[in-house]
Amino acid sequence: MIQALESQMQTPDAMDLPFDDRFGMLVDAEVAVRDTRRLQGRLRSANLRQAAAIEDLDFRIPRGLNRTLLTKLATSAWVASHKNIIIEGPTGSGKSFMACALAQKSCRDGYSAIYYRAPKLFHELSIAKATGKYSTLLASISRKSLLVIDDFGLTVLTDEQRHDLLEIMEDRYERSSTLVAAQLPIDNWHQAIGDPTIADAILDRLVHNAYKIKINAKESIRKGKSTTNDSSLEF
Repeated sequence: MIQALESQMQTPDAMDLPFDDRFGMLVDAEVAVRDTRRLQGRLRSANLRQAAAIEDLDFRIPRGLNRTLLTKLATSAWVASHKNIIIEGPTGSGKSFMACALAQKSCRDGYSAIYYRAPKLFHELSIAKATGKYSTLLASISRKSLLVIDDFGLTVLTDEQRHDLLEIMEDRYERSSTLVAAQLPIDNWHQAIGDPTIADAILDRLVHNAYKIKINAKESIRKGKSTTNDSSLEF
């Protein structure tokens, strides 16, 4: 507000305004700065893999994207209603970009988020157990409005990992949202989780109330990006 006042004092037109108008401008400036700082904090905490924005999604690339659905998801109403999203597609099809873009939009809309590649998530959970911080990490993840798990299903989960995933999904079920991006088709997730009973429990909490986005890309967008100067192509 001090900076805004100094700016007013250096602007003759502003000094001619009524006091109420000038004071309102100071308040608006303070609110804008605080909102920006909070957003920057949410984005730092989210630790997104890519600086992606939903406005930068390129619908010119033939991938079978449902523009109507993505426009709906861009409102972040799915986070408010504790729904999930599953993004399925081959390597280089833009899954990570889309996941980060949706998470970034949720941060802009006031929700907290955290991004993990699946291998790193399980690695950090393992370390947390060894250092006595497992409950603290689970609680930290649980408090986030949105959890993004990228590169899910690259390998079959170990017994420890599937139990960890079940704990996470149980904490989040109907309380918060989870976005999972995977190369592996959903029909094969039972095999990737490894134990039929635990797989049923995890998928029951994740898949049944999830919006599903299937990306049908014939070739990697990374390959296309390497041969074009079009900066709008995401990867």
